Amino acid sequence: MGTRRTRRRAVVLGAAAGTAAAGAAVSVAIRDQSRRVHLERQMRVWRLTARRALHYTQVKIKGRRATEDERARLEEQFAIRSAEDVARVLGGMKGAIMKAGQMLSFIADGLPPEAKAALATLQADVSPMAPRLAEGVIRDELGADPHELFLDFELVPVAAASIGQVHRAVMPDGRIVAVKVQYPGVDGAIKSDLDNAEMLYGIFAQFALKNLEVKALVDELRARMADELDYRYEAACQTEFAERYADHPFIHVPRVVPERSSRRVITSEWVDGMRWDEFLERSDQAAKDRAGEVILRFAQGSIHRDGVFNGDPHPGNYRFHDDGSVTFLDFGLVKRWAPGEFERLGPLLDAILDEDPEALVERAVTARFLAPDHGFDPDFVFEYVRGPYEPFMTERFTYTRDSTGKALQTVVDVQGRYGDLIKALNMPTSYVILDRVVWGVSALLSRLEATNTWRGILSEYRKGTPPSTELGRIEAEWWSAAAAKR
Repeated sequence: MGTRRTRRRAVVLGAAAGTAAAGAAVSVAIRDQSRRVHLERQMRVWRLTARRALHYTQVKIKGRRATEDERARLEEQFAIRSAEDVARVLGGMKGAIMKAGQMLSFIADGLPPEAKAALATLQADVSPMAPRLAEGVIRDELGADPHELFLDFELVPVAAASIGQVHRAVMPDGRIVAVKVQYPGVDGAIKSDLDNAEMLYGIFAQFALKNLEVKALVDELRARMADELDYRYEAACQTEFAERYADHPFIHVPRVVPERSSRRVITSEWVDGMRWDEFLERSDQAAKDRAGEVILRFAQGSIHRDGVFNGDPHPGNYRFHDDGSVTFLDFGLVKRWAPGEFERLGPLLDAILDEDPEALVERAVTARFLAPDHGFDPDFVFEYVRGPYEPFMTERFTYTRDSTGKALQTVVDVQGRYGDLIKALNMPTSYVILDRVVWGVSALLSRLEATNTWRGILSEYRKGTPPSTELGRIEAEWWSAAAAKR
């Protein structure tokens, strides 16, 4: 009897040991697979970096013996080939590297047309995940299969981006919704991507934004990616904006469906409308001017009035409607001013808009953006910092790609005329997202070639002046009515 029990126990222990061994083997296999993916992603970026560095060196060597016109042609060809190379390598990658490429691709307006066309492909949808993987994420996060949670769930996504993809679905009560599902394992790719992001920005600094100081951009990206990976944070931010702009006459933010949202799934109202390229193709200039004003009002109102703003002015994050309104999507990257943070920056902005170099430098020293013994002439400092605010210094201004591209190159060129000043400025990383919004919105308005009284519009939000346009009057009436209801 004892012998049989001993044998049974041995069998049970053996099975348990086998299960444990199998589990350990699976864990090792997963780790090995993770390492292989990690290494593969690194190698793709490293090879890209090496190719671009070699090509850049060749261009520099040839340029020493070339005329000025020949040098310009060499640099143009380098920019085109580099942009095509970057787009080809990053176009199929998900995660932070793809996001990093997107962050810079839409502000590279100083590039040749062929290079801009290549980088524009980074704004397009990436390859979606297999339907069973999307179903698995939903099951893990929401506790049931999509067909149990929705009356209808389209397995083929309507959009696929750097971190997740969007499916169209129908709620049990008939509401049509957008279900954003995070790619499984994308969080594991983020760390290695961020380690490689500085190299990627270095590539852009060679051919798109010459001598770009990349560290602050990477530091801010590193800090914000954790927020983007947790859709609960995005849902809270989107809900805040949706409530603030509820029933707004020309700004719309879709409401979140909380019972179908979690850490890796976020469900919100479905919105039909024209995408960016479709809007550019179909719209006349009056419609583009209006859209540009709506985009600027949403950004500046959020920055100055609300103290919290969307830090991702990406062309894919807008839907345009026939009535002139705009829907704003994707609130994964949101910046909220800490107490006193914007108060440091506001007075400097006022000095720029008032075109007062002396006050600008004095306030820059007070805010510790410049050292007291900086030694720079106030007119020189003003000449440098005015670039992105040029549209707000005249009564009426038309954005163009050429003017925005030149202004951006001036700001980031540490080897140029303002190199010593750029190195002396102490811009905290907390303002990187604001910088991204300022330049990102400028790039969007440049693509629209939008014309308006931008100075008056900004003054409404910065100084509380009366409305300067018809949209301003409409919005002022709405805010007044909305405040009375609260």
